[in-house]
Amino acid sequence: MCCNTDLDVIKGRSMGDALKRRIKQQRFESPLQEAMLNLLVAAAHVRERTDRVLEPHGITQPQYNVLRILRGAHPQGYARCDIAERMIDRAPDVTRLLDRLERQGLVARDRSAADRRLSIAVITAKGLTLLDTIDPVLRQSQAYLADRIHARDRVELSRICEGIYDDQI
Repeated sequence: MCCNTDLDVIKGRSMGDALKRRIKQQRFESPLQEAMLNLLVAAAHVRERTDRVLEPHGITQPQYNVLRILRGAHPQGYARCDIAERMIDRAPDVTRLLDRLERQGLVARDRSAADRRLSIAVITAKGLTLLDTIDPVLRQSQAYLADRIHARDRVELSRICEGIYDDQI
């Protein structure tokens, strides 16, 4: 085992201690099982932190994701199927997400000029303002992660994560 970080050594812990404490399990079937459990626990931790940022603004992570996607397409917008393809978590019912965002005045929908059967969702000025309000707080939450993942490890972490899901795209 060669991979303890300086912080782990300072705290007198080896890698794996945090997971063992978190899930109250001392042994794992294999290093793969330990890695997968660590990935799931870390993802849940990041989601919980993000939920705490979004909750005061009355939106969920999937709703935030839709707004983020639509901001990238502003002012043209996207059809529902295009939004669904870009979602981080593939939501089964993007229509319901859009309905809720539309009720809140964060998204507007209109028919496509090219194909009247197609509905196009566009982020509203209120939606853009909400994202402008959320972004600095979300960046602060991300800074928390940056303090825990060395810059050289961020690229490696991305490479590892992409290796897990890349064939699903």
